[in-house]
Amino acid sequence: MASVSIYLNFNGNAEEAFNLYKKVFGTEFSAPPMRMGDAPPRPGAPELSDADKKKIMHMAMPILSGIQIMATDMLESMGQKLVEGNNFTISLNPDTKEEADRMFKQLSEGGADAVAPHDEFWGYWGTCKDRFGIRWMFNIMKQQ
Repeated sequence: MASVSIYLNFNGNAEEAFNLYKKVFGTEFSAPPMRMGDAPPRPGAPELSDADKKKIMHMAMPILSGIQIMATDMLESMGQKLVEGNNFTISLNPDTKEEADRMFKQLSEGGADAVAPHDEFWGYWGTCKDRFGIRWMFNIMKQQ
C-alpha cells in the first residue's frame, strides 16, 4: 500500500526530538532506532568516533493517519552539514480543535515563529517551529 513518509535531518539530536514526538502523538517507534555504529564499516570510509557511533542512522514512527516520519543525524565527520531552513513543513490535520491545541502547545514549547491555532475563513489553523527547527502546521478544515 502506498504511503507518505517525511524524512527529517538533525544535528545530533534526532533521538531527543523523536522522544518528544512520541509523547505528542502517543505512539511508538516503528522499530528500535538504528545507530551509526550498527552499520558495517564501509571500505575507504573514515572510522567513526565513539560519539558518532551513538548517533541515529535511522528511526521512524507513525504520527497521524498512517503518515510516518523518519530521521537521521547528520555527521560533520562525514562531510554532512545540516542547514535549517523553511524548505518543508509537516502539515497535521487532527480531528478536533482540542487535539490541535494540545499538539501546538507541546511542539511550540521552546520553539519560535508560533501562530497559535485560531479560526480562519477556511477552518482552524496555526503553525510553529519547534525547538529542533522543524516547522509544523495545524489545520482543521470547516465542514461544508
